[in-house]
Amino acid sequence: MEKTKEKKTMDVRKAYKLCKLRKDGSLGPLFIGRRNRLPIGQWLTAENIPTKGYARRPGWHTTVRPEAPHLAQRDDRVWVEVEIKDYYKFDRPRYQGSYWLIAKHMKIVKML
Repeated sequence: MEKTKEKKTMDVRKAYKLCKLRKDGSLGPLFIGRRNRLPIGQWLTAENIPTKGYARRPGWHTTVRPEAPHLAQRDDRVWVEVEIKDYYKFDRPRYQGSYWLIAKHMKIVKML
């Protein structure tokens, strides 16, 4: 099922990302690079952080709707609206949203 469409686009587009909301109010990634802080309003460049137990897919993993049925909804998780560029479509099973947009660059616009 791991079929990647590597057609990257430079267009800026709106997307959504599920983030960890820390007790101090800062945002961070859920899994890969989870100790990092994600500031609002700044363009961030994705890093390649190999992590045991996870497939190597460098980039910011985002969705076209604020939905991720395969991830648990918890009090410490919040959806953010983002802008992305330099991204490609990555096909996923329907229960994972059908596809993700994996971006080299992302800017958090606001928390939802």
